[in-house]
Amino acid sequence: MNTTAATSAEFSNDAPPAAAAETRPPIRILAIDLDDTLLHEDLTLTPANRDALRQAEDAGVAVLLASGRVPGSMYRYAKELGMLEREGYMIAGNGTLLIRTDTGEELVRQTLPVEEAAAAFREIHKLGHPVSVYHQDTIYASRDGRWVEEDCRLSGFKKVIVEDFAAFIKESHPLKLLIQDDADVIARLEPRLKELYGDIFHIITSKPFFLELLPKTADKGSALRYLADYLQIPSSQVMAIGDSINDLGMIRFAGIGVAVGNALPEVKAAASVILDTHHSDNAVAEAVETYILKPFRERRASADQQ
Repeated sequence: MNTTAATSAEFSNDAPPAAAAETRPPIRILAIDLDDTLLHEDLTLTPANRDALRQAEDAGVAVLLASGRVPGSMYRYAKELGMLEREGYMIAGNGTLLIRTDTGEELVRQTLPVEEAAAAFREIHKLGHPVSVYHQDTIYASRDGRWVEEDCRLSGFKKVIVEDFAAFIKESHPLKLLIQDDADVIARLEPRLKELYGDIFHIITSKPFFLELLPKTADKGSALRYLADYLQIPSSQVMAIGDSINDLGMIRFAGIGVAVGNALPEVKAAASVILDTHHSDNAVAEAVETYILKPFRERRASADQQ
């Protein structure tokens, strides 16, 4: 756990959240996971979450959307938050991309080593699992399946089945490979692939039914660290909110790492703040109000009195 900003005891649910407010530096970067953290069950932004993030931006905070999604399925949320008109950032593909939203500039881009990725695909294909690659608004899959369809629903992308998928990998230079299957199948497959390819790829679950092979150094946490260094902001002034294993890197890096109420136990164990509120009940709005907006109003009131 990162304790640059405060100890976990200061942020425990047994103590008032504002207890250490005067000793904490203001938050300047807010990184938020999308699915099962910011988004409602119907994959929309609630008015409460949207308004809280807009107020955070008005208070001078750089808002960062951090997702396993690719940019094509993230821009609609960035647009709704006004991030296409003013400075904002997106971590896409679990850290393979870092994009400035108002200019479209790519600050980080990592792609897979294609020969190794094609070899890994062949092994996974022999085991009977579908493998997918994202490109623009399309999911290119090696075979169809229930969870490929679910991925289309979540992303809003269309689907294309590719016959020679190994050749497609070599031609397209993908950011990542995605394996979609039942959660119990993924749980058995993950350690096997880590044993075979863990020294080549960063292998991580983004959902219980999605297993991803990423470039070895790609991670939400490393991309967040890059942005903080780029903006010359210390980790003590970074807040990250998430729920799943692929959020651990940024939760650990941030001065305030927040786990929503529906977060996995591993995420709660790494977080410095654990919310009782779930993503479907505006957990992000609650965290933003407590750790960003309320301290901002208090600082402004104190300045007005001087």
